Amino acid sequence: MSLEISGLEVSYGAVPAVRGISLAVPGGKTVTILGANGAGKTSVLRAVMGLCRSRGSVRFLGREITGLAVHARSALGIQLVPEGRLVFSNLTVEENLLAGAYNNRRDSASVAREMAKMLQMFPILGHRLQQKAGTLSGGEQQMLALARGLMARPKLLMLDEPTMGLAPIIVEQLSEALLAIRRTGVTILLVEQNARLALDISDYAYFLQLGEVVLQGPSGEMKEDPRIRRVYLGI
Repeated sequence: MSLEISGLEVSYGAVPAVRGISLAVPGGKTVTILGANGAGKTSVLRAVMGLCRSRGSVRFLGREITGLAVHARSALGIQLVPEGRLVFSNLTVEENLLAGAYNNRRDSASVAREMAKMLQMFPILGHRLQQKAGTLSGGEQQMLALARGLMARPKLLMLDEPTMGLAPIIVEQLSEALLAIRRTGVTILLVEQNARLALDISDYAYFLQLGEVVLQGPSGEMKEDPRIRRVYLGI
């Protein structure tokens, strides 16, 4: 198992955001976490990355990582592409991509290979290499954020609302990219409000409500569940 979470609790002050949930992400699979705003989805990703205080157990590749700092988790192969993209606005596209490869910076040949892969996956970035990231469109910034995360050659890639606020044509391009990444065997933990897209590209789904898992199962089965179709798919 790539990622195992058990009894995870996250609170902000006196307000509980995640209430003792457990979930698992098998290696090479894509797992999605769905739920309304405030359900605790982002808090789960932040806890795995070490960006917030939490209680419970987080194991990665069989190792307990709950006490590790963010940089140590990144060095183990965990990467988070946060909501809102958060590219380095004053750096060029190329500099952003190289920043993603920081942990592998001593292997210049490997960095060059990963750069070539990213520019093949997102050709528009190849035309913007010397452009400041802050001048890109929202869709281009999301592509850059995703490519920057992949430059680290992650063993676990976590994505927080990658399609939020993007035009349908960009959403389609990103979904194709995610499917391509999935085919390479990268393990993905996805938080996404577009339930239809998330269920289409994932293997397994967890549904959160007020910080608790209320439903889970294979994504194909979830798409046929009347409750999911009514509440999340609008069918």
